[in-house]
Amino acid sequence: MKGVILAGGLGKRLYPLTKVTNKHLLPVFNKPMIYYPIETLIEAGIRDILIVTGGSSAGDFLRLLGNGKEFGLKHINYTYQEGEGGIADALSLAEHFVGNNRFVVILGDNIIEKGIKKEVDIFRKQDEGARILLKEVDSPERFGVAEIENGRIIKIIEKPKRPPSNLAVTGVYMYDRYAFDIIRTLKPSGRGELEITDVNNRYLKKGKLTFGVMDGWWTDAGTFESLLRANNLVYEKLLKMEKKK
Repeated sequence: MKGVILAGGLGKRLYPLTKVTNKHLLPVFNKPMIYYPIETLIEAGIRDILIVTGGSSAGDFLRLLGNGKEFGLKHINYTYQEGEGGIADALSLAEHFVGNNRFVVILGDNIIEKGIKKEVDIFRKQDEGARILLKEVDSPERFGVAEIENGRIIKIIEKPKRPPSNLAVTGVYMYDRYAFDIIRTLKPSGRGELEITDVNNRYLKKGKLTFGVMDGWWTDAGTFESLLRANNLVYEKLLKMEKKK
């Protein structure tokens, strides 16, 4: 199982913080943001990791992370995304790295309380297809939202004005290599991007998409509000851990 962290983009919603650095290098409490998805993958037993980055600060990832020695890794792979073509466009750059392996994708601004090992282990036993993780949120209109009937996803809608549920698709996706065949057939959305929701819906139509609901809290950190929330959640988590010692 391989891991892919998507850490490109220009982070425009966080201007002016991102005028001189990549969003994923900003601090979330006591660590750079990019540390959290790396640690999430490692805790799930994934040690072969690719980071997809972009923009003028791409070299800073190498200076910060090196080959991953600080995380107990022997090597970290890097690739570069030109411009902002969307999540699926960034993911397409991982095809050579993934090969015929299954892989777990995590967005670089996703912070997770309890990890994803249980869900990754379930996916390992899945014969084929994809698996996504959902989480109840207060503002589902910011995300892809799953419409559920009789315990099954019937549709995923990207940033709906009237969400059919409060179950957001988190930035953790698990795929077989067929994902790259799907991406090659996608056309840009109205936002001019290749949407990961279209990839997930294609798996859904083939009956090859499973899902789980994430344990503990989850947040992205792509807006000022969610970045503040991520800092506070991590701080509170560390405080609880200190009190238990």
